[in-house]
Amino acid sequence: MKILKLTAMLLLAGNAAAETFAIHNVTGATPTQDGLLDFSVLVIENGKVLDVGDDGLLDDYPDVRRVDGGGRFLLPGMADAHAHLTDLGFLYAQVDQTGLTSLADAVAAIGAFDDANPGDSWIEGRGWNQVLWDVKEFPSSDDIDAVVADRPVYLKRIDGHAGWANSLAMQLAGIDDDTPDPVGGKIVRDARGKATGVLIDTAMDYVQQKIPSPDKAALRLVYQKAFDNLLPLGITTVHDAGIRLIDVETLVAMADNDEMSVRVYAMILGAGSDLDAIGYPIVAYGDDRLDVRSVKIEYDGALGSRGAALFEPYDDDVENTGLLLLSDDELHAEIEKANGMGFQVSVHAIGDQANRNALDAFAVVQNGKPSPHRNRIEHAQIVSLQDIPRFAELGVIASVQQVHATSDMNMAEDRVGPRRILGGYAWRRLIDSGAIIAGGTDFPIEYPNPFYGMHAAVTRQDRDNLPAGGWYSDQAMTREETLRSVTLDAAYAAHQEYRVGSLERGKWADFIIVDRNYFEIPAEDIHKIQVLETWIGGEKLYDRAEAEQ
Repeated sequence: MKILKLTAMLLLAGNAAAETFAIHNVTGATPTQDGLLDFSVLVIENGKVLDVGDDGLLDDYPDVRRVDGGGRFLLPGMADAHAHLTDLGFLYAQVDQTGLTSLADAVAAIGAFDDANPGDSWIEGRGWNQVLWDVKEFPSSDDIDAVVADRPVYLKRIDGHAGWANSLAMQLAGIDDDTPDPVGGKIVRDARGKATGVLIDTAMDYVQQKIPSPDKAALRLVYQKAFDNLLPLGITTVHDAGIRLIDVETLVAMADNDEMSVRVYAMILGAGSDLDAIGYPIVAYGDDRLDVRSVKIEYDGALGSRGAALFEPYDDDVENTGLLLLSDDELHAEIEKANGMGFQVSVHAIGDQANRNALDAFAVVQNGKPSPHRNRIEHAQIVSLQDIPRFAELGVIASVQQVHATSDMNMAEDRVGPRRILGGYAWRRLIDSGAIIAGGTDFPIEYPNPFYGMHAAVTRQDRDNLPAGGWYSDQAMTREETLRSVTLDAAYAAHQEYRVGSLERGKWADFIIVDRNYFEIPAEDIHKIQVLETWIGGEKLYDRAEAEQ
């Protein structure tokens, strides 16, 4: 990693567009620190915004090439403030169980993959969600054994906080009925004490440590697959929530070779040896395509698998309060170490206990005041009402995934009840208290289309526009707030607001052209918006018309 330390702060300019040109005849809108700016002309030089304004601006640049926008709607490029790039890339080569509505369908998908990909290597996958099934119970290894018993199979739940293994995978991992639950994890057992094949949080490590790790060549292809599938959705920046040293080395090599079409703001997973190897933040590397300046700390589990840490038991599991993956001392030490090395800290916290503990830890490390590191809580999903004002007081960013609310509304209140749900997915309360919200999708847990989350933020409805009137609609965000959350406020959450996030002078010309006006269409149609073009650094990297030819 010495090469990283020697070149970490270099600003390279290898592939920025060198030409000066003007895009005109557009209906443009961008957030700014002073509010929403409407424009019809965008002037770009060397890949950055030179000027922005109305039609009269063209008179100031009579000699530049003009690109007719055809009267279409133009927005800044979308940022996904919490996502998982390699998980998305791998999903295209694994068993995808996302959205399947029965155990039978989930098992059939495993069998079909085995038939199409014969061999003795591991079968991996993701996306199962027992909440969507008729019988809303965890599956078992026996279910997989019925279709694949002669090769190991392991599939992550949709939220990534539970795993489902067949008997051979359990055997290879050394798990039997007497294997103890690890700290921060649980081996799910039936009424007779038999391990069922479902593993929660840190118990997943038993199996995952046995699965061969991909090398850099494989990771490079996975990242490229992810980038290729994000550009058509208008995503120009991704906050990659939890990567390892090998991922950083792969991304650096890709940046050196101009292979990073999408900007990546990376979070190192944990304040351990990988963080030590990197040493200090990597900023604006490879033509400003790569930043590594945050540390992701996994602190509790997920709501769907009942691993989110709550003060009181789950309403639908009265002997369970979830799981904390670190002690208070360990959490404080990791935050203090990462901040001390110049890194932002992003704590995964979903339950009310995890959120309060994270805020308490930040308060201690930050001496009770906002930190220049702009520390974050990832998800901020179920928060005690008394803790909501503390985000603004401590300058802690709420990194939320708005589409989770409409995906989880079929079970969230069952989990926490009518009292605690008032602090759940409480974006209006967070914003009104002065907190900054950075919006994302958590892909591949959710589909990476940013307009799905924007629709959920504004309507509090699913894409069938249900329930009527919205689910706890008093917590909805305005359209302008929602746009800011995936552009300028997401950039702020990554220390990038002077480089990206809005179309203002001196910033990179990252923008999208879409097929309808986000601010004028009915709110129920926001999720239907389609990206026609995606531009990054003044270069058009995706054109729907060309792609469909």
